[in-house]
Amino acid sequence: MDDSQGVTRVHEHGYVRLVEAWGSDEQIVAAARMSTDGAFRGWGTDTEPGDERLLARLWRDRHTSPFEQAGMSLEVRAPLFVVREWQRHRTQSFNEQSARYGALPYDDYLPSIERVLLGGQSKGNRQGSGTAVPHAAAEAWRTELAGLQERAEAVYRLGIESGISRELSRCALTVSRYSRMRASANLRNWLAFLALRLAPDAQEEIRDYARAVATLLAERFPRTWALAKEGMTT
Repeated sequence: MDDSQGVTRVHEHGYVRLVEAWGSDEQIVAAARMSTDGAFRGWGTDTEPGDERLLARLWRDRHTSPFEQAGMSLEVRAPLFVVREWQRHRTQSFNEQSARYGALPYDDYLPSIERVLLGGQSKGNRQGSGTAVPHAAAEAWRTELAGLQERAEAVYRLGIESGISRELSRCALTVSRYSRMRASANLRNWLAFLALRLAPDAQEEIRDYARAVATLLAERFPRTWALAKEGMTT
């Protein structure tokens, strides 16, 4: 869901916000034509094709360097386990909120009962979920998780209020606690991120964030996204 400030909300406490974007579909074409001392000539019409043909050929033939002439910087608020998974994409640049400088707000990710019911360990994917969980077991586990999060917050605040350093007090927190970061990459690498994180075998939570990224990317680079999204599960 998008709000009036252009922030795409994800789950109860998370979001993805566009900080800055640079380049455009037109600039990608212009960058490609540097090799022939050319420039962007214009998009085509229903009767007369134009530079959309070159853009499509660049993508189809994997001439990817022109797509590095554009990019985005995003602000992301997500659970720590999503942030850590995201930061495995080392082609992006990151700056993350530090719990050593300030206390983290009491916001934890509690998966919905619907998510837990379909969150049984996958039999074909050692690192994923996707099988059914009995309703009673799902409800019981979710209740226990909520209690653990409440207890973790109490121990965290006790440490801070007792004069224990923030860097030690944070040991009480779970990976469901929300953090914030900025992530920046060129367009080529955002598309690589989306190809992996929109895939059916990606964890559902990071897929939700990838959908938000895709929405922002599509608004800024509509022609490139139309080419790239073929074959992606959005």
